[in-house]
Amino acid sequence: MSLSVALKTANSGLLAAQVGLRTVSDNIANVNTPGYVRKTVNQQPLAVAGQGMGVKIEGVKRITDQYLQLASLTAGSDASRWGVVSQYLDNAQSLFGDPSSDSFFFSRLDDVWSAFASAADDPSSSLVRSQAIFNMQDFLSDADRINGQIEDLGANLDTQIQADVGRANDLLGQIDKLNQDISRATLVGGDASGSQNIQSQLIDELSTLLNVKVMERPDGGVTIRSTEGVVLAGEGAATLTYNRSDGSKGYITAAPALGVAQAIQVNSGEIRGLLDLRDDKLPGLSSQLGEFVSRAVDRINAVHNASASLPAPTSMTGRNTGLDSATAASGFTGSSTVAIVNANGVMQRRVTVDFAASTISIDGAAATPFVGNPITALNTALGAFGTATFANGALSIAAAGGNGVAIDEGTSAKAGRGFSAFFGLNDVIRSTGFTNYDTGLKSTDAHGFTPGGLITFQMAQADGKPLAQVQVAMPAAANMSDLLTSLNSTSSGVGLYGQFNLDANGALAFTATQPANASLSVIADATQRGVGGPGLSQLFGLSSIDRASRASRYTMDAAISADPMKLALGKLDTTAGTTPALRPGDGTGALAMAGAGDTPTGFSAAGTMGAVTMTVSRYAQEFGGSIGREAAAADTRMTSAQSVQTEAIARRQSVEGVNLDEELVMLTTYQQAFNASARMIQAAKDMFDVLTAMI
Repeated sequence: MSLSVALKTANSGLLAAQVGLRTVSDNIANVNTPGYVRKTVNQQPLAVAGQGMGVKIEGVKRITDQYLQLASLTAGSDASRWGVVSQYLDNAQSLFGDPSSDSFFFSRLDDVWSAFASAADDPSSSLVRSQAIFNMQDFLSDADRINGQIEDLGANLDTQIQADVGRANDLLGQIDKLNQDISRATLVGGDASGSQNIQSQLIDELSTLLNVKVMERPDGGVTIRSTEGVVLAGEGAATLTYNRSDGSKGYITAAPALGVAQAIQVNSGEIRGLLDLRDDKLPGLSSQLGEFVSRAVDRINAVHNASASLPAPTSMTGRNTGLDSATAASGFTGSSTVAIVNANGVMQRRVTVDFAASTISIDGAAATPFVGNPITALNTALGAFGTATFANGALSIAAAGGNGVAIDEGTSAKAGRGFSAFFGLNDVIRSTGFTNYDTGLKSTDAHGFTPGGLITFQMAQADGKPLAQVQVAMPAAANMSDLLTSLNSTSSGVGLYGQFNLDANGALAFTATQPANASLSVIADATQRGVGGPGLSQLFGLSSIDRASRASRYTMDAAISADPMKLALGKLDTTAGTTPALRPGDGTGALAMAGAGDTPTGFSAAGTMGAVTMTVSRYAQEFGGSIGREAAAADTRMTSAQSVQTEAIARRQSVEGVNLDEELVMLTTYQQAFNASARMIQAAKDMFDVLTAMI
């Protein structure tokens, strides 16, 4: 080996040792720096013409493990998703109160039943009646408060999703920009670890917002893609957009730097959790609250409609059924009695309508058949004693001559309600909109919607990613069966995604077909049933907004609230002749009200519970338990995801983190290599000096 070769070899070793010492020094100095990844020198033998010439530095690289990085990113996404879900569900659960306290929401109905039980013992007491009214009002007010606060939580979600999407866009822009710095450093063999560490931290933060795929680029840096492969960073930064509308599921679109915007799947991360809460969890909770309150109110109103007060009200006006007179009055079974009574409760006129036989009886006389609308027949039978009219979807019965109206439901039934209850003639709790979607309509009934009216549905995947918009026109053909055919058409309806069905109570519901399992939302409804009537979605509760707002639509009847003695706690005695059919001190109706919570009731599918038949009291228990289970399940998933994240980070850190013992060994090794190279240079110098002296 010549002296020049020896010098070059020693010099390369000296330079390599210096780079190694600087690298080890950086590692030791950043042992406690968050996000720092330890570095190592990549050195290779240097050969010229097959002869060893020392060592060359290929560059400085970070010690990473792609598998562990992917595992930690996935775990971070899941932990963030369930963390935010657990937080919001815990907040939602707290709205219902402490189950062990008297303020627990589901205890409010028990107070209502108890108040009516007390009223049954002393129906003449104005104080006891007032307490029953107060307890009902307390139940409705609490339901309204809870529903309003759930809506507020939902409004906060939209704001937070927008903020998270904005932050994700910032991160994508920074990640893409750092790619340029890393690529330049890589091309010249420089140290790009600083930029790579920053980029890695940005990717970690991005993964907490939404799940991404990370791939290293050959020229340095990374490419970020969505689940389906849309480039989010690496070829220019994509722009994410949060798309939402009231009543439909939200979703995220990505507009690549060199492409068109398209919807992307977001399977985990905080954004996924927020979307789940906004589109499913909280609306489902509101819908289930609305279903519970609506059925509880139905039970209370059903008993009140089957009861009577003394003195009887001079008139009764029902709720807007959304139907025309002929359709609303058809389809009843059994019979019902309408009585006109004087101030002492003595019947002046008694009309019994047998809906099944289409006959009518006046004051106990032989029944005579009637043709056509039972309401028209009832009005005729009342004669000079009163009137029965139907306008704007509502039935009204009024007594003449200062008398009052009392009704015995008898055996009448339609859509699970008696004659008076179906029309809401003597409701103690009134609604400001449509809250019961058991319309009583049959497939052979006229649908009543103006032909050509359009309703637009948004079909979406379970995660909110849109499938199609379907616009359906109301058919010119008259019957509900024709309407169902239009809705379920595979060419102009939702038939490709599922089917609408009308059940025995006249409730219309959409059932998705597998495997798409598409969700349906109403984004526009220009339909109308009759003149000034409800739209299709309003009448049948097809919109999630309608169903979610039901719990806030109830108020106590103003007349009863003002005068507790108008509370119907007695029963009409249809067998009374000239003796009073309504008697003071009769608590029969109050006793029936006290047991209303134990009457089997059909509940539609809502929230986490499917369609069931059970008592209102039992449903309250199940509902309260489901809220707790949902919050507990989210907390368990959060804890599990955080445990996996902690383990993944620990394993990743064991590879990427700085180990002082290892670094001290490397420091000693590089110091010795430096000293050896220095001694070799000194030896070569000494030999040059000797040769020079000899010459």
